[in-house]
Amino acid sequence: MILYLMRHANAGTIRENPVLDLKRGLVKEGKEQCMIMARVLGTLKAPIDTIVSSSLKRAMQTAQLVGTELGFEGKVEISPGLGMNASFSDFQNMLAKYADRDGVLAVGHNPNMFQFLGRLITGNGGASIRMRKGSIARVDMERHPPRLQWLLDPRTARIVYASATKSSRPKTSRK
Repeated sequence: MILYLMRHANAGTIRENPVLDLKRGLVKEGKEQCMIMARVLGTLKAPIDTIVSSSLKRAMQTAQLVGTELGFEGKVEISPGLGMNASFSDFQNMLAKYADRDGVLAVGHNPNMFQFLGRLITGNGGASIRMRKGSIARVDMERHPPRLQWLLDPRTARIVYASATKSSRPKTSRK
């Protein structure tokens, strides 16, 4: 399986009231981050056949927007293994459930996502990997230990995508 770990996109400022914070949705910048990251995944022909998300609004919106942009026709599944208080054991149970899939996009939160990623690729969590909002990491789960193939954040993706879509041919004038 190829696992794509994604931190939810920008949902603005954390709210002091925990009940309101749980319902916090994506801001305009977050929606744009979803679109650019989905375009990059599409350009890379990411083999995503399953999308799993935390139950919180900002993660679900991220998963749904990326899925829609990719043309994903399935339903976004919810897993407690991606929740705010999920343990690594919960995360491993989620991975086991989808082990027969080719490509899984899992959308969750920090600090869980970078901690889970660190434990996956080192076996003990010794790696400290920064995942900005909207970042996606591609992990080859067939390797032992799993291998991080790339980690891309929306800022870098926007630059790469913009330069790749420009023509490499110089413009010529016709006089």
